Amino acid sequence: MPAIGDVARLAGVSKATASRALSGRGYVAEDTRRRVQAAAARIGYIASPDAASLVTGRTKNVGVVIPFVNRWFFGEVLEGIERALLSAGYDLTLYNLAQAGPERDRVFDFFLARKRVDAVMAVGVDLTEREVEVITRRAKPILALGGTAPGAPRLAIDDRAAASLATEHLLKLGHTRIAHLAGAGSGAAARSVQGLRRSGFLESMDAAGLAPAGNSGGVVEAEMSLPGGYAAALQLLGHPGDRPTAIFAASDEVAFGAMRAAERLGIAMPSQLSIVGIDGHEYAELFGLTTVEQYPGEQGRIAVARVMRLLGEVSDDGAPEHDDTPLKTRLVVRSSTTSAPR
Repeated sequence: MPAIGDVARLAGVSKATASRALSGRGYVAEDTRRRVQAAAARIGYIASPDAASLVTGRTKNVGVVIPFVNRWFFGEVLEGIERALLSAGYDLTLYNLAQAGPERDRVFDFFLARKRVDAVMAVGVDLTEREVEVITRRAKPILALGGTAPGAPRLAIDDRAAASLATEHLLKLGHTRIAHLAGAGSGAAARSVQGLRRSGFLESMDAAGLAPAGNSGGVVEAEMSLPGGYAAALQLLGHPGDRPTAIFAASDEVAFGAMRAAERLGIAMPSQLSIVGIDGHEYAELFGLTTVEQYPGEQGRIAVARVMRLLGEVSDDGAPEHDDTPLKTRLVVRSSTTSAPR
């Protein structure tokens, strides 16, 4: 197996220079760097990450915890993270995080805390103070994207404002009987994504002097998926005399399920029922869904850039450690919403 000494001899440089040229750490003249890289390629030399980590203290690996890998939003975020990490010369170790329990504890107490990762990214997960402490006390930076992590940097859209924007769109169309298909657990977890979207809806309704419409108090919790939205919408729309004329769904996938439920119940859209979601799902245009778009792939890229700053791989340029500027969103109006029926 070729060694760094073989590369150095072929390139006519010292082993230290060859190491700097291949690791990117330390100054090496550009023509020398190209000569060393060409020599390494010629003899098939691949730098050992374990050997490099002994010198730098870095593994060039980031741990990513995520609740779902088979849902559109999380898949898009993960793709953005992976591409950005590869561009930065880092690997990714993925952990599909379960709900509270022994399996989740093992992820933090063993896999993330004791295994070799340089930083941790939590995507759409609400971490506990203990989980954050387990990582930070081992001097590993941690970043929350879309979820919460007490005391750690966080990137997210303004979920409350996005929900208000969606609700106010329906109000401006003249709807007064508006219901909300909320994310599961939104009533018990006010600071979660689902809880913030529920709060934005209720605040906008209250500001308009209106109460949520429909049975179950006008707010029905649903799993954030198409089947979840379908089941919850059947419950919400099942009583003809108490139906809302509009629904704000906590996600586009929930909205898709609600549209299917309305179709099954013979409710014409949008003349009898308007529906708006949040996310900017890739199928939103196909369904004609009005939605508040966010951009998960770009969010993944931005999150990696922040982690690289926390690791000192790039300059902070005077940027604050905790930048709370919300990630961008945009209301896109399509055929699923129209003026309230008379």
